[in-house]
Amino acid sequence: MTLLNTTLKWLLLRRVPRIEAMMARPGEVQQAVFRQLISKGRHTHWGREHQYDSIRTVRDFQERVPVSSYEDLFPYIERTMKGEQKLLWPSRIHWFSKSSGTTNARSKFIPVSQESLDESHFKGGKDMMALYVANRLETKTFEGKGLSIGGSLHENPYGQHGYAGDISAVVMKNLPPWAQYIRTPPIDVALMDKWEEKIDRMAEMTARENVTSILGVPTWALVLLERVLALTGKRNILEVWPNFEVFIHGAVAFQPYRELFANEVFPSSAINYLEIYNASEGFFAIQDDLKRVGEMLVMLDYGIFYEFVPMEEADKPFPKALTIEEVELNKNYALVISTNGGLWRYRVGDTVRFTSRYPFRLKVSGRTKHFINAFGEEVIIENAETAITRACEATGATVSDYTAGPVYMGSGTNGRHEWIIEFSSLPNNFDRFCTILDQTIRQVNSDYDAKRYNDMVLKPPIVHAVPRGTFYDWMKTRGKLGGQHKVPRLSNSREYLDDILGRLTTFS
Repeated sequence: MTLLNTTLKWLLLRRVPRIEAMMARPGEVQQAVFRQLISKGRHTHWGREHQYDSIRTVRDFQERVPVSSYEDLFPYIERTMKGEQKLLWPSRIHWFSKSSGTTNARSKFIPVSQESLDESHFKGGKDMMALYVANRLETKTFEGKGLSIGGSLHENPYGQHGYAGDISAVVMKNLPPWAQYIRTPPIDVALMDKWEEKIDRMAEMTARENVTSILGVPTWALVLLERVLALTGKRNILEVWPNFEVFIHGAVAFQPYRELFANEVFPSSAINYLEIYNASEGFFAIQDDLKRVGEMLVMLDYGIFYEFVPMEEADKPFPKALTIEEVELNKNYALVISTNGGLWRYRVGDTVRFTSRYPFRLKVSGRTKHFINAFGEEVIIENAETAITRACEATGATVSDYTAGPVYMGSGTNGRHEWIIEFSSLPNNFDRFCTILDQTIRQVNSDYDAKRYNDMVLKPPIVHAVPRGTFYDWMKTRGKLGGQHKVPRLSNSREYLDDILGRLTTFS
């Protein structure tokens, strides 16, 4: 075992007692974060507008400051990008995380302060590896390189000093030299702007490296890994990287991809999978127990104050909002955050569901605006992921991408859902796959089941199996290749369905 591997493991394990203390005193930790944020916020334009100097309690804060969407904060963000400072946060902002989002087609620019880099994103990255080492004390992952798939950076679009890019690129650009040393590919390749050219260069360079870990979005990781296999002529990635150990994934649900990775990409039970929940706005949660698949520990000491809004209150400017110690298990909450980057009571757009208290672990259950509810069925992403997984398990299929939406009722015709699915391994019985998909959503969603009863409102779904590469080509035509862009899973309109189906002849 190399000295570097031994040293880094020792350093990382020193972080574990702090994490354990956070787990033991979640309320105290969040109260301390709240006080720090309000203290800093007093020295901003936003803080003066909302009288932060007289805020003493969380209740004061919730009564005085409305929940904000991106559109609500955009005037302040735009002025910051044009050069004004201390509008939302007192320290200088010259980094902006660009996100296409999944609830709004327009690009979003999230301010990234030095505090949010140091206390959230960097801290999360180190804690992520600390928790992995704590789970796998025998790990040799630092004897090789960590492959990270980043986006790209551009100058501030308003012509002022500063840069904008997806959060992986912002973080990568600011990493210290020791962190750059243990990752691959080199920063100039990792931040290339042209996605397809970058993937080719990454495949060429990393195929020759001793890669032991990957950090990335499952969908885009698959694109890169397929290029590596095509380049090397190998059957699976373990033939290219025999010392590979852990895939760290986030941004999209891993459940539909788990079998594909376990059986085809990394066909070995020795490979580990670690889930993280990070976003442009901050680093939120990390899987602390590799046995608890899909469950992540909320990291409460990263300069982020959390509020959890019951779904029936989600669209109100002053909703009933719960602190970490007030949440209940197995209920969906809209996530609202206040951060050390200047986001105040910001509606992230994600929904979460807690699976344990003390310590507080959650699952990401979907998006507040990413659902199908054309007929009162309220199907969320978590329902879809569960159904896809069960249908795959029953038919030997593996899915690489999908999207779904409604087929509206017509004159004398019932409604239904329509799915477009790209398989990496086709089901052994396509009709059975479709049946289980439908049956599972009926089992996990009583509203959908009621609408499907005797086909009275909804008929069985239409499912299209499309050729490999369909979603990649579709994202390319939309100018949305790259790690920050994700295929929209569910839509309450036919916008994506009609666009993909209409382009299928072009793609083929």
